[in-house]
Amino acid sequence: MDTAGTGPADREEQVSLMEPMRIPYGSPRREGLTDLALELVAGSAGFRRSLPEGVLAALADLVRSMNCYYSNLIEGHDTHPVDIERALQDDYSQNRDKRNLQLEARAHIEVQRWIDAGGLRGKATTADGLCEIHRRFGELLPADLLLVEDPDTGETLEMTPGELRRCEVKVGRHVPVSPGSIPRFLERFEGVYSSLGKSEAILAAAAAHHRLLWIHPFLNGNGRIARLMSHATLLDVLDTGGVWSVARGLARNVRAYKGHLMACDQRRRNDLDGRGNLSEEELASFTNFFLKTCLDQVGFMEELVQPDGLRSRILLWAEEEHRGGRLPDRAGAILEAVLYRGELPRGDAAGIVGTSDRQARRIVSALLQAGVLTSESTRGPLRLAFPAKLAPRWMPGLFPEESY
Repeated sequence: MDTAGTGPADREEQVSLMEPMRIPYGSPRREGLTDLALELVAGSAGFRRSLPEGVLAALADLVRSMNCYYSNLIEGHDTHPVDIERALQDDYSQNRDKRNLQLEARAHIEVQRWIDAGGLRGKATTADGLCEIHRRFGELLPADLLLVEDPDTGETLEMTPGELRRCEVKVGRHVPVSPGSIPRFLERFEGVYSSLGKSEAILAAAAAHHRLLWIHPFLNGNGRIARLMSHATLLDVLDTGGVWSVARGLARNVRAYKGHLMACDQRRRNDLDGRGNLSEEELASFTNFFLKTCLDQVGFMEELVQPDGLRSRILLWAEEEHRGGRLPDRAGAILEAVLYRGELPRGDAAGIVGTSDRQARRIVSALLQAGVLTSESTRGPLRLAFPAKLAPRWMPGLFPEESY
């Protein structure tokens, strides 16, 4: 810990210690990675174009909860998806620990909503942008989650949202750079990653992810910040619309994910392992893993929302709800129309169901009450919603079955 007036300790490390920061041109390891990046560009763009605007917005909302769930799960915080949804509705547990995790989840979602709305556009890999992510996230956390215990000394430290680390830390076997050196490492980080063209930014996304964790600029929350940075980067360069997330894939392969991160900490082995301080081979291996994980998640989400399959699952649910007396007849017709159109003017509802305006309003009200339709106002058009409680039925496989 720095003493008053002296500033954080600086071991005067050179920024070249985190080279290579990209897989260099001319490296034989680039060819296969370039093919994966091009495949990801095509796959992500095709998936987004296939979605009606209204479905895209609803799916992006659900993906924020999914991203939050899986990112927190990587950190060992298993917050039930329905509890996350309740937190968004200001419905918190009376249990303090559970409430804290709900608040943490809500903080993550609020930050990602800001990112998805363009709040970080063009700044995902800048020092200011990273500090802004950390500040926004930390300011929404309960006081308990701002406290960090030093595993070696047992000392309890308080994290200041948006503030760079001011003490030495150890992460597993890795000793990150000294606190006093963090600003110059982030300056180099920003200089490399924020000036790339789109294709190079895709190729370098995994490298940026690891190098940020290697620097470990904040006292706590670095893993989440790195995953939010990666989400923002891919949102920018792939125009994903926020309808898929790499976090699910990383969490489902968490042992490989953490193994790759640790391997990327290794020093260059020999002259065949690049020219930097760190291993180029391990960086290329993580990049391969990262890009394949992205492709897997695009494919998973695309399969999940295939029109015929999604339509069948939604209509089957609506029919079962009707038979159980929880939804009026013809509710499925409204859902089907919204699914295909993306949004439905309220005045069209009666024509869809073939009833009076009064009966159509009753059906719409029941669907709004069930949380499967949403609208920005009492007269606004109707859009589809994907409530977390229905994810096992409507979006099977999105969350682990054991989480329900």
